[in-house]
Amino acid sequence: MDSAQVVVNTAVRLAEELKSTAIIISGEADFEKPKTSIPVYFASSKQKNIIDHLVASSKTKEEKTKEILDKIGQQAAGKIEHIESTSAIEFILEEISEGNIIGIIESKDSYAIVVHNLEDNDIVKKMKVCEERVIPDVLRAILKIAFDISNTGREGKQIGTAFILGDVEEVMMRSHQMILNPYAGQEDSDRDLTDRKNWESVKEFAQLDGVFVISEEGMVEAAGRYLDVDAREIDVEKGLGGRHVSAAAITRDTVAIAVTVSQSGGVIHIYMDGKELMYIESTERAVRLG
Repeated sequence: MDSAQVVVNTAVRLAEELKSTAIIISGEADFEKPKTSIPVYFASSKQKNIIDHLVASSKTKEEKTKEILDKIGQQAAGKIEHIESTSAIEFILEEISEGNIIGIIESKDSYAIVVHNLEDNDIVKKMKVCEERVIPDVLRAILKIAFDISNTGREGKQIGTAFILGDVEEVMMRSHQMILNPYAGQEDSDRDLTDRKNWESVKEFAQLDGVFVISEEGMVEAAGRYLDVDAREIDVEKGLGGRHVSAAAITRDTVAIAVTVSQSGGVIHIYMDGKELMYIESTERAVRLG
């Protein structure tokens, strides 16, 4: 049995002992699927081989050793972060439940096993902050739609959009319709975002300029809405467009939460109280094995 499979088998035994909710493998090795009832996911994370990087170097042995150790530390930190972000994404999308996650980190140079508790995950903790204002199922539905838009766009093209969630009366008072509201007069059953059958229409209307206004209960009140806010003192990441700035600003003037998807890169940002609460840079999904 090769060393990779020994590591995997050890990780499985640890996961079963800790009653972990998932095992996530980050790397490029060709592992056999472990024999376990615990869900196993593969999340690719390509990084340059440390040894290959240094072979042609003219540095001294001591300098090479120090650089190898530094790069191993950087590589391990990056892969641990990858395990943590992948865990958070799969948790948001309700593929895995809260609890301990066992991560298997692999590179051409080394293997490692990490234990990550989702209760300590920064994204998960900030999700819970949002859920103090928003019904969890509604927030999850919007984030799932945002992930779909980030990953697939529409008709092969990347698109950006924003969802303003909650405090509908105040948000509507501080905005106006740019086009005819496509949701005006529709039945509640056709506006309810907790019903997956309505997601395709949302992704279609996400191509429109403006934002979506969503009630606390998950009803789409409007699409193609223009926010009438003073955003001069709003500080958002450089390079983000007016949709992000105005989305952040409306959360300063109301108790709404804003979820935005950037057209360039598909990064998801969440704003609350006029500030960025969190962002999800990579929305690449892990693949469940078996």
